[in-house]
Amino acid sequence: MKPLVAVDWGTSSLRAARIAADGAALEERASPRGILTVPAGGFPGVLHELCGDWLAAPGTLCLVSGMAGSRQGWREAPYCPCPAGFAELARALLWIEPGRVAIVPGLSCEAGGVPDVIRGEEVQVFGALDLLRRPGGVFVLPGTHSKWVRVDAGRVRSFATFMSGECYALLRQHSILARTLPADDGELDEPAFVRGVRHAQEAGSLLRAAFSARTLALFDRLPTAAQPSYLSGLVIGEELRLRDPGAQPVLVGSPALTRRYALALTALGVASTCLGPEATWRGAAALARSLEIP
Repeated sequence: MKPLVAVDWGTSSLRAARIAADGAALEERASPRGILTVPAGGFPGVLHELCGDWLAAPGTLCLVSGMAGSRQGWREAPYCPCPAGFAELARALLWIEPGRVAIVPGLSCEAGGVPDVIRGEEVQVFGALDLLRRPGGVFVLPGTHSKWVRVDAGRVRSFATFMSGECYALLRQHSILARTLPADDGELDEPAFVRGVRHAQEAGSLLRAAFSARTLALFDRLPTAAQPSYLSGLVIGEELRLRDPGAQPVLVGSPALTRRYALALTALGVASTCLGPEATWRGAAALARSLEIP
């Protein structure tokens, strides 16, 4: 495999890694220069500031995933429609410098006549497949907009987006609940979190369940410090209420988030597997290897 630099360029941050042939990160670098901080025409300069020395090595391939391919990013890369695997992604790469620098396009799918999209998570999913040596499964990528991705025979068949992180932030900062919540979230209170997850199942709707965060506080039945954890449990519990009951998900993301989802699933009697940020690098390496197949 050619020398590979993988870049995960998000809205608020930028990560890059120099990748070994087996997909392991030899060296990693990070920057706060997310796409919203980069002026028009400034993307090549920011990339070279972060890892220009890596890119200077002869024959180096650079694969950029994430929001760099959005309309607000470096250059818009049209979504690759599902079902899609490595072959479809490889054909849909947007080459900034032919043979040298390319943007991974992200995926789109349709459900009930409504489109859904992901950018960047598809690389994590393919990395998770490579790490676990399996051809399919259900993959959950927690975040501001959580993604539930179904993969069969090495191809993403469908996925669904849940605005869980954003919903939590809105309730936390801009609803009546904000009046009783403490200034910061603090450490996760596991019993309060699990209580929220379970109440979400019983209430049947977040519109109904959310107000319990206020009433429990009013009647001194939930300590102030535990309220953010309880609210987080309500929101994640609502997301899990719509899960495939037969699936044992693979959780991919930051340890802080996957820990919460694993805890919530365990409370509901569901086993799960957790993977971290290394999935991004493994996915980029697997995609790079597919480009070299005749």
